[in-house]
Amino acid sequence: MLELFKEKRIDYTLYDHAPVYTSEEASRVRNVELKTGVKAMLVREKGPEAHFLLVDIAADRRIDFPKLEALANVKHFRFATREEVLAQTKCEPGSVHPLGRLFGIPTYLDNSVLENEFVNFNIGLLTKSVRIRSRDLLKVMDPSLRGDFSKV
Repeated sequence: MLELFKEKRIDYTLYDHAPVYTSEEASRVRNVELKTGVKAMLVREKGPEAHFLLVDIAADRRIDFPKLEALANVKHFRFATREEVLAQTKCEPGSVHPLGRLFGIPTYLDNSVLENEFVNFNIGLLTKSVRIRSRDLLKVMDPSLRGDFSKV
C-alpha cells in the first residue's frame, strides 16, 4: 500500500504502534480524534450468492444496514466472520485497510469519511497505520459506491 501512495505521490504519515483491535484503541495510540479513523468492515450478503463487500465508514459511526441494503439492492447483509475476513483479505480483523480493490472486493464509501480533512487507518497490520488526506484516499480508492449509510 505504501508503494501505491509513493506511486501516486500521496503524502502520508506512518504510525508504528502497539497492536490495536478497535477504532477507539487506534484513536488513542495515534492521538487523533475518533471520527478521523476509517473503519473498513467486510460484510457478506446472506444467501447462495454470498457476495462480499468492503464498507468504509468514519470510526465514530456504525453501519445502518437497512440503508446499505437499499443502496446495494440486497435483502440482507451480515458482518463477515473472522475466518471470512482472513480468507478474503489476508488481514486480521481490525487491521483491514479501506482499499477493497486491492483485495478484489467492491468498496462502498460512506460520506462520513470525507467530512474530515485527514483520515487514519490500519494498513493490513494491527501495529501499523497511516494518516492521509481524505481527498487522496478517494483518489486511490475508486469506490464502487458512495453514499450515506451510517448512523451515530
